[in-house]
Amino acid sequence: MQKNDHVFERDPRFRALLPFGIFVFFYAGLSIWANDFYKISMPIAFLVASAAGLIMDHKRPLQQKVEIYARGMGETNIMIMCLIFILAGSFAAVAKGMGAVDSAVLIARSLVPARLLLTGIFLVSCFISLAIGTSCGTIAALTPIAAGLIGPMKIDPALMVGAVVGGAMFGDNMSMISDTTIAATRTQQVAMRDKFIMNFRMILPAALVCIVIYLLSGTAGTDLPLKAVSWKDLLNVAPYLLILIAALCGMNVMALLFFGTVLAAALGCVTGSLTMWTALDIAGKGALGMSETLVVAILAGGLLSIVRHNGGIRFLMNVIESKITGRRGCEFGVCLLTAGVNLFTANNTVAIVITGPIAKDFAQKYGCDPRRIASILDTSSCVVQGLIPYGAQILIALGIARTAGVQLSSFGLIGALYYPMLLGLALLISILRPQK
Repeated sequence: MQKNDHVFERDPRFRALLPFGIFVFFYAGLSIWANDFYKISMPIAFLVASAAGLIMDHKRPLQQKVEIYARGMGETNIMIMCLIFILAGSFAAVAKGMGAVDSAVLIARSLVPARLLLTGIFLVSCFISLAIGTSCGTIAALTPIAAGLIGPMKIDPALMVGAVVGGAMFGDNMSMISDTTIAATRTQQVAMRDKFIMNFRMILPAALVCIVIYLLSGTAGTDLPLKAVSWKDLLNVAPYLLILIAALCGMNVMALLFFGTVLAAALGCVTGSLTMWTALDIAGKGALGMSETLVVAILAGGLLSIVRHNGGIRFLMNVIESKITGRRGCEFGVCLLTAGVNLFTANNTVAIVITGPIAKDFAQKYGCDPRRIASILDTSSCVVQGLIPYGAQILIALGIARTAGVQLSSFGLIGALYYPMLLGLALLISILRPQK
């Protein structure tokens, strides 16, 4: 939002939040009514809500309101975020096309003893999601292997699939190239490395307790035959290692994604997995595969801008602010606001994009560390996303498991999602404990 837009901002009013209610009705309400949470396209729900926002404020010409909306769509942080999404899509697609995902799964599984399978699957899922930056991609890649091990190893299906989903949410929260990390750091204007450090301090106890639980729930099992790890597999994971190392060293995320994509394509050509033409084609399709995320981010920026103009954001801030008494209140308010939006949208990235600017205003007013706020935004959204039965992560895991012949209910799986539950507890403790 441009600075001069605040000149036209109206007095705080509750009805200015009506577009958010319309969005919830179209996206969540109609989907529940249709018994299909993905029946309604999220961009369409945003468009309908945006139309409602533009109708308000009859004293101002429509053209002027459209300009305010468009400036919100084109806000600098939104555009930078979209560029990163495009590059991340290309990198993920090229890396997968050259065999990096399969090699990462094989290498990690080869290092895990059968008697520690549950713990190993959780750690493998953590590693893969941390490397590739997508929980859905991790679940899609690892669930078929986990489902195939359930019968021979005689492990509770909910525990096995829950370990995959829990590890995937670990990476969604921690990865340098995750959509949620990008959104949280951009909206708070902090370095990814700083947010990573803040997150690590918060999630480490949750991850360790989860590992102990899986160790106690383990099985003696027997080792199953695996394909030997080859030099090609080791070469295939080089792009992921580059992304992790370069990001931790502070390299610009757009630069590291670009060079990571180039490296993955080059290695794919060297190993014979790709040709130059197929690499270019896959990179393009990967970028286009992020189109809905891009559209949603842009429309969310526009909707937030017009709601702010109509006084809705100021009203919401005043209500929350009246309950805030200091740092803890500010952090707890940001946590609840993000979790609530995520609950209705079933998309943690969208939740962060919507609540991020509000959180930034609160952080500035109450002197909260923006690195902490970025971490809270990301973590609270991942907690909710990892536990809602209509979220993409759980739906993908259940669908793949059933395809593999494993019968598992959504509520049965949620009961075994130890890591998201422990992460929520760790977040609450982090907010309540005294800060140094």
